[in-house]
Amino acid sequence: MRRRDLSIFLAGSVALVFTACGGPAETPPSSAAPEPTSMSVGSPPITADPTTAPASPSTNALAGKTVVLDPGHNGRNSSNPGVINKPVPDGRGGSKACNTTGTATNAGYSEHAFTWDVAVRVREALTARGVKVVMTREDDNGVGPCVDERAKIGNRASADAVVSIHADGSNSASARGFHIIYSAPPLNAAQREPSTKLAGALRDTLRAKGFPVSNYIGSNGLHGRPDIAGMNHTTRPAVMVECGNMRHPEDAAQLSSAAGRAKYASAITDGLLRYLG
Repeated sequence: MRRRDLSIFLAGSVALVFTACGGPAETPPSSAAPEPTSMSVGSPPITADPTTAPASPSTNALAGKTVVLDPGHNGRNSSNPGVINKPVPDGRGGSKACNTTGTATNAGYSEHAFTWDVAVRVREALTARGVKVVMTREDDNGVGPCVDERAKIGNRASADAVVSIHADGSNSASARGFHIIYSAPPLNAAQREPSTKLAGALRDTLRAKGFPVSNYIGSNGLHGRPDIAGMNHTTRPAVMVECGNMRHPEDAAQLSSAAGRAKYASAITDGLLRYLG
């Protein structure tokens, strides 16, 4: 998503997966924000990535763990500006837009479609390991929910980790690579070591899969920010993953291909398993 499109959310007991898009606004929810759900909705099949062996905590060790995945944006945000432009608390005494439309590749592949696809793949992989997964939205055909509500879903779920999944939209010709966002300065204990540890685990597994670290924002793949409402409102370990820059041709090719999305999902799954294990 564009810098103005950044949004994030947190979740219940395990991990909320977010992918960030940088920018001021975020996309608002439909009139009623969907309740957390762990149902599988029309998910594409998950194909194991043989390039890197996944972290392998035992299924028993993961029993009782909860992860909240937050696929950024939503498919009908762009047709509901009155909802997504509504101001909501930003978690630091200010306000920002409920949500945003997200960004897209130059060929028109949308961020909201990317984040949904990757989140479904991660959900299936984690569920197969015995992890309870809660999604912040039920499909890619709705509006919102707002960024503050996404974070509350993670809080209500007492998530062990929350990951918000996004993709950036920088127009800089050379800007490419992934980065992990966390709330800084921290507002509570969960935003301190637990969130930075989660960020580091995801950074390491994305890098291990061969994804380049951002060359235009953050430091060594990590970026603390005070302006991401979904991160500010969380009381659970939470981060936002900006998987790459949708405007860079090489990043866009990975983000828009099924093989690339499977690889991103595999890296995010491995990072969560490493953190939880």
